[in-house]
Amino acid sequence: MTEKIFEREPADPKRKPVNPLLKLVLELGPLMVFFFANARGEWLAERFPMLGELGGPIFIATALFMVAMAIALSASWLLMRTLPIMPLVSGIVVFIFGALTLYLQSDIFIKMKPTIVNTLFGAVLLGGLFFGKSLLGYVFDSAFKLDAEGWRKLTQRWGLFFLFLAIVNEIVWRNFSTDTWVAFKVWGIMPITLIFTMSQMPLIMRHSLEEKPSE
Repeated sequence: MTEKIFEREPADPKRKPVNPLLKLVLELGPLMVFFFANARGEWLAERFPMLGELGGPIFIATALFMVAMAIALSASWLLMRTLPIMPLVSGIVVFIFGALTLYLQSDIFIKMKPTIVNTLFGAVLLGGLFFGKSLLGYVFDSAFKLDAEGWRKLTQRWGLFFLFLAIVNEIVWRNFSTDTWVAFKVWGIMPITLIFTMSQMPLIMRHSLEEKPSE
């Protein structure tokens, strides 16, 4: 067996291309399950008494979030025979903090998960640059190709953006209700991330290898 368990480096010629839409579904699907389960927790508890034994809506949502994350990672393996690095890291944190949330019946742990994950991602991206590695290519290499300087700049910006998201999550969950936090996690973070992503398009266009015709 020569196949790697984890996705290959962006520059690896053996790296398999991933359909961007499929990647989006696998990464955002668990989050949508979390939002739906929290919003309709009581409805789910009435129809599935076993779920009601977990506690309130946030605990039902946490359990289903863990299941959805496991399904998404399993689907990635079955479809691509590799595990994506960043969703895998996020999934590990979800399983650990989700288990603590359910066992201790405290929603603090699942609320802290985005802070931990975003801080970790930011630290990994910025730390990678310190060692001369632009690790963001693991995330976006299937969408576009950039030169080394482009990946370096984009990795730096995303690293700082992840740290910004960690700070925002801390502010929201510590100062607002659980329902507000869940809504912001889905309908606030996604638009902010989309706006930030679109704001990086000028940099991407400047450093895109596909924009440069061959001699």
